[in-house]
Order: sequence, then structure tokens, then C-alpha cells
Amino acid sequence: MKIVECVPNFSEGRDKSVIGAIAGAIKAVDGVKLLNVDPGADFNRTVYTFVGEPEPVLEAAFQAAKVGIALIDMRKHKGEHARIGALDVMPFIPIKGVTMDDCVKLSKRFGERMAKELGVPVFLYANSATKPERVRLPDIRKGEYEALEKKFSDPAFKPDYGEPKFVPKSGATATGAREILIAYNINLNTNDKSIASKIAGKIRTSGVIKKDERGENIIGADGEPERIPGRFKEVQAGGMMYDENIAQVSMNLLNYHNVNLHDVFEAAKEEAEKLSVKVTGSEIVGLVPKEALVLAGKFYSEKEGNKISNEEELVAVAIDKLGLSNLYLFKPEEKVIEYMVEEAGHLASLPVKSFLSELASSSPAPGGGSAAALSGALGAALVSMVCCLTIGKKGYENVSDKMNEVLKKSNALKEKLILLIDEDTKAFNNVMAAYKMPKETDEEKGKRRNAVQDALKNATNVPLEVMKQCINVLTLTKTVSEKGNKSSVSDAGVAALMSWAGMNSAALNIEINLSGIKDEKFVSETKNKLEMLTSNGEKIKDEIIKTKGVGKLSL
Repeated sequence: MKIVECVPNFSEGRDKSVIGAIAGAIKAVDGVKLLNVDPGADFNRTVYTFVGEPEPVLEAAFQAAKVGIALIDMRKHKGEHARIGALDVMPFIPIKGVTMDDCVKLSKRFGERMAKELGVPVFLYANSATKPERVRLPDIRKGEYEALEKKFSDPAFKPDYGEPKFVPKSGATATGAREILIAYNINLNTNDKSIASKIAGKIRTSGVIKKDERGENIIGADGEPERIPGRFKEVQAGGMMYDENIAQVSMNLLNYHNVNLHDVFEAAKEEAEKLSVKVTGSEIVGLVPKEALVLAGKFYSEKEGNKISNEEELVAVAIDKLGLSNLYLFKPEEKVIEYMVEEAGHLASLPVKSFLSELASSSPAPGGGSAAALSGALGAALVSMVCCLTIGKKGYENVSDKMNEVLKKSNALKEKLILLIDEDTKAFNNVMAAYKMPKETDEEKGKRRNAVQDALKNATNVPLEVMKQCINVLTLTKTVSEKGNKSSVSDAGVAALMSWAGMNSAALNIEINLSGIKDEKFVSETKNKLEMLTSNGEKIKDEIIKTKGVGKLSL
């Protein structure tokens, strides 16, 4: 999958009808997903975040621009945010499967079309800039909308696309390709904002101004204050307050490939210790690319001598080690760009009521196999719930690390089982399709026979995988039933019931599919696996029954 992100800023943050119309233009383009609409009344601007394949994103960008230019009148605009036009900026950002050069080309195509069809002068910035003085957006915005008419009289300010003419209603627009910006805040156990500001000064690229012995700025030969550079490049940072008790080091990471979340988090911990305070966790404001969390997860897992290759587990490690749930629960499905783009299958994406209606219909699929996977996913979700209700609770400090470990695994198992809901139905549909193949000639009969056998084997392997994952959930359930919050022991019991039911339900699907398979070796090997898995699952279930509070449940 190729994913491009677009984060345009429109100069309207108060009129809901205009904000909604621009959002509607984006959503109307097939292949594009609108992830977020963030209006700001004081700034009087709205930031839209949408993603998709390159061509649909380019089309959505133009359609949004077309609506915004038509509805926004800059002659009436007032707001605190810097801006040069109705559409202030349209950045294209590579997320997955595309290069920066691909996004540069997209921005140029957008700029050319906007100037030609909408009559708005367009400037290229960031990686698309044609002049060094246009790389930074603030340099193009200098003087803002109000200065455009005068600036256009200067030949050096000629736009990259369109005529160098002031358009009072629409102003001008900047577009370009840039790296994704991660807005990241680190929490401190202090209510002293000045401490957060001192740490920010040590970390950010610009560092701090040099002072003489009297505490006054040291001015260089160029007339500007001299500075002591910070620890990292491409990092903006400052001190702020989350609430009256928590100070934060607030940052923008301009290129996470060079300086990632874990780099600044560890640096902040070092600087905080020097000032006798502690880092308690962090938060990501807005969205984050999955790769940034995977890289952080690799750093921490390798630091502890663990070799983890599964990306979902690495994401869970990063969430834990960066303390991303310190202020509120960090939900990857709502914060990670790829998770928001990569939809679950048709069945898993349905509302509960609609899924049950599908299950209750006359169609043979979805059936027991998909229900088995759902049952296991419910068990895994409940295990995660018990972990969350245990971590950080008084009296359970000694099991916090263990619960964090279980939480990572249960979340990964939940995602695997959700995918298997649709996989089972697909496998059954493939069996039906094979049976419907033509069988008039001997050649057709042979192809049909082989296709049926291959489909039946796949339809056996899917519930076999469901069975394995349900047993993995049972194993985690045993841990939370023994060590988790005792107030949630009934939830652990239900998790055991769900995963055990999923295991046995999957076993039934395996057996019925085996009855039609002619490959005796495959049948024999699968039966051995089935027997071993069933034995292991029953053993774990019996151990869970012995747990105080769970044993009362009729497993």
C-alpha cells in the first residue's frame, strides 16, 4: 500500500458550514480517508488530515482547495494564526511506500493546477522549494496576507505558479513536500514551568542564548545574540503546563528518522535528573506514523536484551516505555496513521448488530469459524482490560511489569484474531468457489478436484490458527486471573470462557474440513496437532479453574 498524508490549513475556524463543506469535498473522493478535522476559533483556521494513495490524495487536495477558495473571503478574515490565503498551506507527506520525491511531484502538480484553474498564486516550500529563501514557511508568510499586495511588486517574490498579482479574496497558497511532524510532549513531576523550559533549551536545535556574568545576552559580531546549540537537530521545544500540577516539555520532531521519540525521551530523563525532577511519561498530540513507534520499540527491546520482530509487539513496547498512557489511555487504533488507514476486513468492521444479522442470515458464511475467532478476540480484549485495571493500582505495584508484558501480548493477539474473523469466511467462500468450477471434461475435473483439495486445506489451516491463538489467550488469562486486580476476577473468568469456547469451536471446524481431504499425510499431521492443542488448552483451562474466584464459574 502506498500512503500519502495531506495536512492542509484553511483560514476558517469558526463557520461550521464552511468547515463541513471542505471536509465533505475530501470525503467525497474515493480512496481517501479523512482522519481528523481540527478547527481553532481563536486562530480562525482549521487543519484537516487525510490520507490515501497518491492520486486520490492529489484529487482530494484540489477539491478541498476549490471549495475553500470559493467559500472563504480573506478580506473579512481575522485570526491569530499566521496565514497568506484562504488555503494557507497544502503539504504532502510520505507515509508508506512513497518517497519524498514522489510527494514533491504531487505538490508541483497541485500547485500548477490550482494556479491554472483557480487563479491563485502558489509558492513551493520545504523539499519542493525552488529557492533557498522559500524552504521555510515563515519566510514566505512574512508580513502575512496583509503584505501580499506590496510584496508582489517585487520581482523576487514571483510565485512558482500563477501570476504575481494580489487576489484580495483568496490571497496566496504555499504547497510542498515535507517529512511528517510529530507533536510530542514529555511529562514532568513538577508544576514549575521554568524547569520544563530549561530542559527544552537543552534539547531543541536552537538551544539557549549565551549569557554573561551579569545574566545579560551576549551579542555576536552580526548583531544577533550568540547561542549554545541544543542536543538535537530538527527539534523545536518549549516549556508548557498540561494542568496546574504537570509541566511538560512540548516538542515538534521535524524528522523522526533522524531524531525519534525515544531519543528525546531519554535525553529529557537525563536533563530532568540534573534538575532533581523526574519524567513520568509522555503524550503524542495528533497522529503518529507506525514506524516511529516501531523504532522506539526496537530501541527499548534491544536495550533490555530482547529480540522482538513482531511490529505490533514493538508498538506495545514503545507505548509502555514512553509512558504514553500516563495521562490517558493511548489507543493505537486512534493514534497510529497506518492503523487508521488499514481497515479491518468487512465483517470485523461491521457494527455488532450488523455482524450478528450477517451471522443469523441464511448465508453459510460467516459461520462458526468466524464466531470462533470473534470469541477468542473477546477473550483477548478482556485480558487487556484486566491488565489496564491492574497497572498503576495501589497494592499491585509488584506485578506492574508483568501486567505490562501481558498487555502487549493480549493486544497483539486481539488484532490477530480480528483478522481471522474475515479470513475464515474467505476460506469457506473459496471452498464454495472451487466446488462451482466447471467439470465437463477430464481436464476440468482434475483442476476442480485439485482446487477443492487446496481450498479445504486452507479452510482447515485458518481455524487451526484460531485455535492456537485462543490457547495463547488462555495462557495470558491464567496470568491475569492469578496476579490481576481481584475486583476484575470475573472479567478474567469471562476471558477464559471466551477463549476456551473459541478453541473448541475452531476444533469443530477443523474436524469437519478434514473429512473431505484426501491427503492422508496432511490429515494425520493435522489430527496430531489438533489433539496436542486440545490437550494443552484443557490443561490451562483446568489450572484457571483452581484460581480463587474463577473456579466458581462453570468452565
